[in-house]
Amino acid sequence: MDWVERTAKLRQWTRGGARAPHKPLLLLYAFGRFQEDADDELRYSAVEADLQRLLAEYGPAHRTTPAYPFHHLVGDGVWEVRTDLGPGSPGTGLRDLRETGATGRLAPDLRAALRREPELLHRMARTLLDLHFPPSLHGELCEAVGLDLDPEPAGAGRLSPARRQRDRRMRESVLTAYEYRCAFCGYDGRVGAVPVGLEAAHVRWWAFQGPDEVDNGLCLCSLHHKLFDKGVLGIDDGHRVLVSQRFVGHSSAAREQVIALAGRPLVGPQPGARPVAAEHRAWHTREVFHGDPRPAVPV
Repeated sequence: MDWVERTAKLRQWTRGGARAPHKPLLLLYAFGRFQEDADDELRYSAVEADLQRLLAEYGPAHRTTPAYPFHHLVGDGVWEVRTDLGPGSPGTGLRDLRETGATGRLAPDLRAALRREPELLHRMARTLLDLHFPPSLHGELCEAVGLDLDPEPAGAGRLSPARRQRDRRMRESVLTAYEYRCAFCGYDGRVGAVPVGLEAAHVRWWAFQGPDEVDNGLCLCSLHHKLFDKGVLGIDDGHRVLVSQRFVGHSSAAREQVIALAGRPLVGPQPGARPVAAEHRAWHTREVFHGDPRPAVPV
């Protein structure tokens, strides 16, 4: 098994399509630190706050801890942990990790491979991004972990051993179904005949077996696509917009473009087009949407 394949096959707790991005987030963070200093070691007590912020921002809605991946990633052969007493992890207990001076870093063989072949880090990182996060979050996630990736070469087919082939027709099918209007705000901008700032969003993420079908898609403007993938926005069973109570914005733009959407019915799809399927709405609400929804805004 080569390093890219090993990265694609990290052992994770999964049940019913649940997200468990703990190990991918730690590994991406470690790659960013490796780029900065290939000999750097990550003392748990020093990086715990950084890892907790990453989990809060990009992890599942329920509360979780970075102690889990810090200990369990060792079993995947890409990570090692030492304490003040010597090699080996003390477990997943927060006190044990802190008080024993637990320190982690990429496994020795992997560090050697990355020094020999710098492009390997880019391929492994793109594999993690591709398999665990939607494209709308890749750039900001790399920035959050301090990771500098070269642009992906055209036709890089060996990027991920587990990668499925996307259906390039989905975008046009979804935008047509919603008549080239954002399903949340109705934005329909064009330059000439070309729509601009409109995107086809997966409700159940493609990385989590979300199909390239109209009933798993929404036509969204760029802003609302990002907020949908961040868990700020969602859809309820009545096909109305959910807005998380965790979102805070005091400007008129924030109120009008986000908060005022609470309880608003979706714009589209047109008659005859399939609306978002219940199972995909439920997955997004369970795995992506953060916090409780705001009450509907009176019209």
